[in-house]
Amino acid sequence: MRVPKTCVRRLLTGTAVMLLILAGAPAALTQSAPAPAAELERFYNQDLAFGSCEGFATTAIEAQLYVDPFECGRLEVPLDYDDPEGETMQIAVLRLPAQGEPSQRIGSLVINPGGPGGSGMQVAVLSALTGQKDGPLLQRFDWVGFDPRGVGASTPAINCFTDEENDRGENQTTLLGTSGEWSAADTRQLMEQCAEGSGGEQVLAAVGTRNVARDMDVLRTTLGDKTLTFFGQSYGTRLGAVYAEMFPQNVRAMVFDGVIDPQQGSAERRLSLHAGFQRSFELLAKFCAQSSDCPLGTDPEQATAVFQDLFQPLIDDPVPAGNGRTLNFFQATSGVGAGLYTAEAWPRVIDGIARLKNEGRGDQLLAIFDDFHSRDPNGTWTNFVEANLAINCNDEERRTPEEEADLRRQIFAVNPFLDTGRPVEGVTRDACEFWPSEPTLGFPYAQNVEGLPDTLIISITGDPATPYGAGASLAEGIGGTLLTVEGERHTVALEGISPCVNAIVADYLIDLELPAEDDRCVL
Repeated sequence: MRVPKTCVRRLLTGTAVMLLILAGAPAALTQSAPAPAAELERFYNQDLAFGSCEGFATTAIEAQLYVDPFECGRLEVPLDYDDPEGETMQIAVLRLPAQGEPSQRIGSLVINPGGPGGSGMQVAVLSALTGQKDGPLLQRFDWVGFDPRGVGASTPAINCFTDEENDRGENQTTLLGTSGEWSAADTRQLMEQCAEGSGGEQVLAAVGTRNVARDMDVLRTTLGDKTLTFFGQSYGTRLGAVYAEMFPQNVRAMVFDGVIDPQQGSAERRLSLHAGFQRSFELLAKFCAQSSDCPLGTDPEQATAVFQDLFQPLIDDPVPAGNGRTLNFFQATSGVGAGLYTAEAWPRVIDGIARLKNEGRGDQLLAIFDDFHSRDPNGTWTNFVEANLAINCNDEERRTPEEEADLRRQIFAVNPFLDTGRPVEGVTRDACEFWPSEPTLGFPYAQNVEGLPDTLIISITGDPATPYGAGASLAEGIGGTLLTVEGERHTVALEGISPCVNAIVADYLIDLELPAEDDRCVL
């Protein structure tokens, strides 16, 4: 596939490998989905033409990935589904045609990764080149990834920060509720800055998950599929669950890997996420303590306090990090957090902490931060951070400054390694408070869904970002079979990590065969 191995290896050290997903099988393709509303027929009936991917890459790395035999096209969708005669958006779609015999082709497998804000095009390429290379799924399915509205190569794309602001670590928001001091003027300016860079407030208001689910139904028909085969990871499980709720009769098969709990509101979910990351940090500290030169010390019970002593000074005094850049508290803690997604990344994080402690430098932690956010070596950033903000602002509940301050206190209680040591009253606000639209997702979502075929839900016992119990919660809402995976990481399918998981996923997507209730995989 003519992609440099060095490019793939570099991507595998960062976030790209933390985002992936799948779905598929033949018999259900004969089912008929209900016809779209008359005013939407022109979108559903459009010709999605695929050709060269030239011009679709947003970074130099993507330019090396989006090459033959991958092909690209643009899907036209309404900016506002309540006004289909109004403005439109262009959704960037990438496809790798099925590699097997034409008679064995089942249909399309539509993939959506994490975030929100992750590029489905990039993840589709990476999974095809690494975790699924020479596997049966590539033989039977057209491999399809798309950049959701507002993301990556889709237009208009959300744009709030310049590359220089991203480099300086000025791209933080309050969404994770852990850092920064904010005023009402700051959050209003953030919204206005995003609107100016993205094409107007109407674009900011249009990128919620429910609209993406509608786009995905348009994509389904333009790909020639009567029913959808879908693989979603992390945030992709939210998108898939919302699609299942809205279009259950249009589904053939769905795989959910690293589940977001549909019954949790945004504050509750953030608390469970931060509790998971504290647990993973403590496991990293125990792993590190086995070495006498562990930068967090040889007593894991003291690791959080040692971490705070090292990292809290970065709030006021960033350290050099090479190439004229510095490492601040937000970048440093984000780099550590990125490395907690998988136990394989722990040595890299520990090395970064050691360099900060022993040399007063942040080069290694900044490199992890950059990889997580898909920053190009030449300094070009994807719009992952901005799209993440915009999509969440359209999905999740808003909080008053008092509620936001209380949430930050609770987060520091369950995740003390990220504690800033600073007061939270009067300096903490919801980044979305001036967003030009009200949230549209609704909590809980995807409850008591009827008419949906069996689904496959994958949960990892030691997942730091989407706790294991979320899989059972989703299964309760939409039905399906829960596959337990024992291990310490966030998401696993299609990544070349577990032959056990990949075999079960392939059996389901190809033949619609689900595992037994007591089946387990061990990483």
